[in-house]
Amino acid sequence: MGDVINLKRFRKRVERDQAAKVAEGNRARFGRTKSERATDAQRDKRANELLDQHRINGEDA
Repeated sequence: MGDVINLKRFRKRVERDQAAKVAEGNRARFGRTKSERATDAQRDKRANELLDQHRINGEDA
């Protein structure tokens, strides 16, 4: 005969494994440090400022 397993424990283990996979994906997508977000915001701000400097009389060239 086969081994006796507790289905409740098995289901909980499967749910935990699936939750861990989802969490790993979320960390990859959203897991950026505050300094990385600040650096990206600063780059975007600088790029917009440089673009605005090339406008003629407040209109697009």
